[in-house]
Amino acid sequence: MGRIFLLTGRPGSGKTTIMLEVAERLKGRGLRIGGMVTREVRREGTRIGFEVSNLATGERGVLARVGSGGGPRIGKYIVNLGDLEAVGVEAIRQALKEADVVFVDEVGPMELYSQAFRQAVLEVMESGKPLVATVHYKAKDSLIEKLKAKAGSLLEVKPESRRLILENLTVEVLKALEG
Repeated sequence: MGRIFLLTGRPGSGKTTIMLEVAERLKGRGLRIGGMVTREVRREGTRIGFEVSNLATGERGVLARVGSGGGPRIGKYIVNLGDLEAVGVEAIRQALKEADVVFVDEVGPMELYSQAFRQAVLEVMESGKPLVATVHYKAKDSLIEKLKAKAGSLLEVKPESRRLILENLTVEVLKALEG
């Protein structure tokens, strides 16, 4: 049985919501969870960027924001590699040492600009610890292909399948922890 569980789907399909609910269910069973999560930042109903946070500590940083400045550009967003690495990559590394299950949201175009992020995800893949990750639905990258090749499951989230995926994914991660 695989120990890598991937969620994919269109933006807004519920990938992050499912991942966070699985994390809460596992935490409720006394398991240690950790890793990174990204969320939209909105102002007056308009998306102005993304934040990155440490799932275990709640520490937050700016992943990307609308505007100009240094850093890689994805569409209208400038990626903040400093916060991605200081908050997100450190959260992954902390989870690798301390958590029972590692969560990574998301392996996508913004995050893939960071070599430290790539390395941290590879380390989790090789560790044997269960990994629950969301992957951008149309990103093409060698790291995403490696994840997909090693994944025990690749689940496409759609509005009609959210509840079933949540239930099944929780069960599968618990089985992976037992085996």
